Parts: sequence; C-alpha cells; structure tokens
Amino acid sequence: MVVLNRIYTRTGDAGETALGNGSRVAKHSPRVAAYGTVDEANATVGMARLHADADMDAALMRIQNDLFDLGADLCTPDMEKDAEREYPPLRVVPSQVDRLEAEIDAMNARLQPLRSFILPGGSPLSAHLHLCRTVSRRAERHVVELATTESVNESALRYLNRLSDWFFVASRIANDEGRADVLWVPGKNR
Repeated sequence: MVVLNRIYTRTGDAGETALGNGSRVAKHSPRVAAYGTVDEANATVGMARLHADADMDAALMRIQNDLFDLGADLCTPDMEKDAEREYPPLRVVPSQVDRLEAEIDAMNARLQPLRSFILPGGSPLSAHLHLCRTVSRRAERHVVELATTESVNESALRYLNRLSDWFFVASRIANDEGRADVLWVPGKNR
C-alpha cells in the first residue's frame, strides 16, 4: 500500500529522482523520460474520460490502471534481478496486451474499413482519444530508446504499441462508429 503523507521531500531539488529500486538518477534520464511520458499519457486519458459514455469510461479506467502498472514497471530497472528482490516488482504481463488486442478487434468489427487516413477530430471524445494516441506513441518511442541501453520488459513495449492502436480504433467508435470521421483529402488546399 502506498502512503503519501508528505508530497514534497526536497530530495529532487538537485535534479535527481529515485527509481523503484531506490537508486537515484538524473530527472532527464531516458528511464525517467519513458515513465514520465507514460504518466502524461495517463493524464490525457483522464481528460478523454470526461467525454466518455459508461462503457468507454470503464475501458479507459482499465487503461489508466494499466498505465500505472506500466509506470511502475518502467521505474524499476534491472529486470534480471527481479527474482532476487524481497518483493517482486510490478511488471506488465502478456494478458494485459491480449486484452487490448481483443478490445481492438471487437471495436474494429463495428467499423467500416478505412479508405483514407483520418484527421484527428470529430467529436470531443474522438479528439481527446487522438491526443491519447499521439502521447502514447511518444511514450513508446521513449521506451524503445531506453531499450537500446537498458533492459525493458517486452510486454511493456508491446502494451504501448497496442495502446496507440486501441486509441485510434476507439476514436473512430467515438465518431459515430466511423461515420463522422474527418477524412484527409491529399492536396486539398493547394
């Protein structure tokens, strides 16, 4: 259980922060950038939820919880030492990715195939889901970069990759199941 009885600690005043294993790193480190951007994605999901119906809100709430799991995963380095730890760290698991894939498939089955790229927008919910998509893609880029120098949970990376796809399909659902999508017209304003 987490207890936050004091919000500021002054331990980060010199530009460092603590990771999940207690080690300290610069706040601009690739690992902090990765889980910080996941946190940013989570905040955008919270904004999208303001416009969601009950079913979409429940799905977005599950994603928000998963994003906290993902942040916990990414803030704890040295996966190869997980078995040695007194308390095993929280890691994203394949079933979380599988759930996203099943939800994507179910939503996509309700949509007509795309014949054009779509512009972010349409309904307020769709616009917010597109923002969720782009921020989650940025988080994915940070995690991919981190993985070039440090160990990263493969399921965490797969989750982020599927998550942006989930947001894309959900944005179409939010646009009257694709009927209100705003289509890109190449060269329209030449």
